[in-house]
Amino acid sequence: MATKIVIIDDHQLFREGVKRILDFEDSFEVVAEGDDGCEVIGLYEAHEPDVIIMDINMPNTNGVDATRHLIEKYPDAKVIILSIHDDENYVTHALKTGATGYLLKEMDADALIDAVKVVADGGSYLHPKVTHNLVKEYRRLSADQGLSGDQYISPVEIRRPLHLLTRRECEVLQLLADGKSNRGIGEALFISEKTVKNHVSNILQKMSVNDRTQAVVVAIKNGWVEVR
Repeated sequence: MATKIVIIDDHQLFREGVKRILDFEDSFEVVAEGDDGCEVIGLYEAHEPDVIIMDINMPNTNGVDATRHLIEKYPDAKVIILSIHDDENYVTHALKTGATGYLLKEMDADALIDAVKVVADGGSYLHPKVTHNLVKEYRRLSADQGLSGDQYISPVEIRRPLHLLTRRECEVLQLLADGKSNRGIGEALFISEKTVKNHVSNILQKMSVNDRTQAVVVAIKNGWVEVR
């Protein structure tokens, strides 16, 4: 069965570009398009898509409000938000309303395809740059809380999880925390994107997490990576 997708974006050229990328995947089928968030419930009821890709900024009903209305009525609906904003406030607001994916419009084709596959399978997907910003904010808030009053937080000791991951997987995990895409990791380590994907899959399996974001958060909490 093909993954059914609905695209909602008020910029027709951008919407057509997204559709063209998705049409290259045999396992994807774009079943409908819209140009405003107010259409989301009607399109969902008419086509029952597996994933909705929706712009955050639209003239009448924005993507965040549209996601909230949709999830209130259909809690199992899966939405990927498209945005030009990488600020953690935008991201957390979108996720709190029920979105399971957040992509920046500067994404490459591979990121879009990966995001749809992960979200369709029940996972969550954040653009690597967004993940890095969220992790930095998490560390800042944790440090602020730890330094309240007379308490003192000593620097985190970085301990590579060699009991769990190979040295190469540790390098990939650090680059995930740095906000690198698969392509960026491949260029940094001089390996192919396919090899990077294999390493990421192994990391997720060994760490018992569902997606890259969870892997980075767990690694941060355990002091396995540096936030640079």
